[in-house]
Amino acid sequence: MYHLERPVYSTRDLETQLLHRKAKQPRTTRQRIKKQISCSAGKGKTILFSFLPILTWLPSYPVRQYLFGDVVSGLSTGVMQLPQGLAYALLAAVPPVYGLYTSFYPVLLYTFFGTSKHTSIGTFAVISLMIGGVAVREAPDSMFSVSASNGTNETDAVLDTEARDARRVEVAVILTCLVGLIQLALGFLRFGFVTIYLTEPLVRGFTTAAAAHVFISQLKYLLGIRTPRFRGPLSVIKSLVAVLIGIPTTNVTAVIIGLLCIVFLFMIKTINDRFKDKLPVPIPGEIIVVIISTGISYGLQISDKYEVDIVGKIPTGLLPPAVPDFSLLPNLFTDAIAIAVVSFSVSISLAKIFALKHGYSVDGNQELIALGMCNFVSSFFHCFTITSSMSRSLVQESTGGKTQIAGFLASLMVLLVVVAIGFVFQPLPQTVLAAIVMVNLLGMFKQLRDIPGLWRMSRIELAIWVVSFIASVLLGLDFGLLVAVGFAILTVIYRTQRYMGMFCSGKASECTGIKIFHSNTSIYFANSDLYINALRKKVNSFWLSGVLCWWHGTCFMLGYKVGVTEMILSGSAPQLDDEQTNGKAVEPLGDSDPEDTHNLHKPLLQENINIHSIILDFSAVNFIDSVGAKAIKSVMKEYAEVDVQIVLAGCPLLADLRRLQFFEGTVTLDLLFPSIHDAVLHCQHRVGPRPPSPTKRECCSDHQTLVESCC
Repeated sequence: MYHLERPVYSTRDLETQLLHRKAKQPRTTRQRIKKQISCSAGKGKTILFSFLPILTWLPSYPVRQYLFGDVVSGLSTGVMQLPQGLAYALLAAVPPVYGLYTSFYPVLLYTFFGTSKHTSIGTFAVISLMIGGVAVREAPDSMFSVSASNGTNETDAVLDTEARDARRVEVAVILTCLVGLIQLALGFLRFGFVTIYLTEPLVRGFTTAAAAHVFISQLKYLLGIRTPRFRGPLSVIKSLVAVLIGIPTTNVTAVIIGLLCIVFLFMIKTINDRFKDKLPVPIPGEIIVVIISTGISYGLQISDKYEVDIVGKIPTGLLPPAVPDFSLLPNLFTDAIAIAVVSFSVSISLAKIFALKHGYSVDGNQELIALGMCNFVSSFFHCFTITSSMSRSLVQESTGGKTQIAGFLASLMVLLVVVAIGFVFQPLPQTVLAAIVMVNLLGMFKQLRDIPGLWRMSRIELAIWVVSFIASVLLGLDFGLLVAVGFAILTVIYRTQRYMGMFCSGKASECTGIKIFHSNTSIYFANSDLYINALRKKVNSFWLSGVLCWWHGTCFMLGYKVGVTEMILSGSAPQLDDEQTNGKAVEPLGDSDPEDTHNLHKPLLQENINIHSIILDFSAVNFIDSVGAKAIKSVMKEYAEVDVQIVLAGCPLLADLRRLQFFEGTVTLDLLFPSIHDAVLHCQHRVGPRPPSPTKRECCSDHQTLVESCC
């Protein structure tokens, strides 16, 4: 119980009596720039620690509690990095060794710049596929076909694979450099919020479609056939048709090896899932498959005897850094934007999941900077674009990883292989890599289970999922993502226009003559008319006495009973009893002069209407444009003509309304109130005598404000 007594405040009262704002001293552009670039020891330290998060946690790293878990996790993740790096390089249309480079440099850099403790950075199927599509477009096989004469003086086209692969590596590297620059720019400009347009249904539908692209692209390696690589709209259908046409040339040995690997990996994955609580670490099925198949391939010489495609030459050691070929930039900018956004969206989604589970926070803008640094710097060391991997991140977290040290140790393991024993994997059959990729897609295909749940929960989100999936499958990942984002934005506009209505609460009692209109939407050009129409409709449905109004040129009467509407058309009026007309006689208006009708209109309204005030609750309105402001101002003037005052309450947009010149003429700051309670008390004082008791409780809104003083 409490008793509060204070005056009713309007916004003008607050500004003139309570708020004493200091006059702002205008600053020149030079002064503003000087303030931004000025640096102190404290400011410099803050910037350094935010740019290099490792400085905040490494000095206090609890070695005894965390080191063992990080070592086990790093080794387990590194074992997965090796085969996935080799496999995903094929998706990126570059030689497999570049997948190993990509599994080392970016992972090492993320340790210093990243804020997520559990995500595993490196190669990822969706990003690799998008990179490969661009590489094939910019360096197609047709560019590297050379003529070779045979013994009969005829010429045949021979594909120069070495030159083709070198060119595709250049394309992938410069594309990665551009992706890194875009992510760095977005991070420094604090644009981490861009991922809000990539909703979870959109991302899940998109990645499921990408899984379909990846699966079909690996069929040719599994079957041991040669087909061209397609890109653009309907590329997945063209690839599938090409595989079906090439089935007669299937390499049986490659198929047997690939299917055996798929069965074995699927069994290992099932065992790991079923006994994850009992196993100290997951069984490293992928590295087991790689080691065994490499040994069998080397011992049986299946490449020479059975013509099975193998990984081929893997140079020992690291390549020296090189500057990317910037002459390719103009053709890659659009692709780089799409890859940068998808890469960040996947990474930040995983980072937030693990952060929520383990009780820490991740900085979206710093994650953008971290990914940008990983991609930009690594591009000088012959790497392609990276992001977080769900399968490796789950292993890193489940095996006891506590900090980014686990990723650091995984990168060192990859480095050891590249420097010392990379050549061992040269006999590895490509069909084994295809099997690894296909089995790892299982988690993405499980996202198809979203459809029944979304059908029950939200049809609009289901539509976003389906449109994202179908568009990405049929149009390609780049155009499909664009269509999906556009459709998601349209659903926002649709929901903004659709959901608005009269405020009500089951616990609130009504204040006589006052209606409160609440809408959970902003007011702008796309929905301002709908807002005004909804307001009129709701208010008219609560009209409590006979009221004459003009609507599309027709004069009609609203009965005083809620929702009762009687029409007066062509001079014939309905017969209303005394109760419906408050004892007033109503005459037909069909033969009346329009000018006289207007004169009849206003007095009758003033005499019979019981609603005298309408409060627009703006507490949920976070944006209004000039069209919306004009619409609100117009309806305020319209109702004022019939002596119904419209006031605004809880509006957080005072500065915007002033900039839009909203407070002019009869619309003043006196009609704007800081709370619904102030607005209600103002409206009560506007008509009739003072309420009998200052302690009478009247719940006039959802806020359950206690009206205890009418001063």
